[in-house]
Amino acid sequence: MIDLKGKELILASASPRRKWLMNELGVPFTVLPKNVDEAYPATLKREEIPMFLSKLKADAFAETELEGKVVLTADTIVWLNDRELQKPTDLEDAKRMIRQLSGVSHEVYTAITVRTSEKTISDFDRTVVHFRELTETEIDYYVSTFRPLDKAGAYGIQEWIGYVGIDRIEGCYFNVMGLPLRKVYSVLSSL
Repeated sequence: MIDLKGKELILASASPRRKWLMNELGVPFTVLPKNVDEAYPATLKREEIPMFLSKLKADAFAETELEGKVVLTADTIVWLNDRELQKPTDLEDAKRMIRQLSGVSHEVYTAITVRTSEKTISDFDRTVVHFRELTETEIDYYVSTFRPLDKAGAYGIQEWIGYVGIDRIEGCYFNVMGLPLRKVYSVLSSL
């Protein structure tokens, strides 16, 4: 469905979830993440953070690397109580984060940047996630059984905690997984 006019699509992400989602989209791609210092100005809020970081990741590719290529980068954040919940540092930090999410709503922002030698396009999506109250037993089970350390906010909507703990979402499910596929499809189709 998407015609990149002979250009190779590069997914510049090490995320296994993004790789899986791109496979499901049915567009051939190569995975080539760049090592980028993901520091951002402290004044940034909400969607400004992943927008800044997705552009930073796309800018890590030199002009010469873009010949015949389309580079797709992404960044996802969890926003709660006017601050970002990053990836947890350890299992206790993961438990702390999930306790904070229990019984409340939060926002998930994912930004994407598509860069070619001719242009750069960035966009973002926002999803509101409503968690029910979780018990300590449920939190302990999730953190000890799954892999919360590589996820913003310490949870994956596509895992057990999402099945039993999320009451509802407002917006794109795939955005919470880390890649708003409708936006990706739209931007790639526009090329």
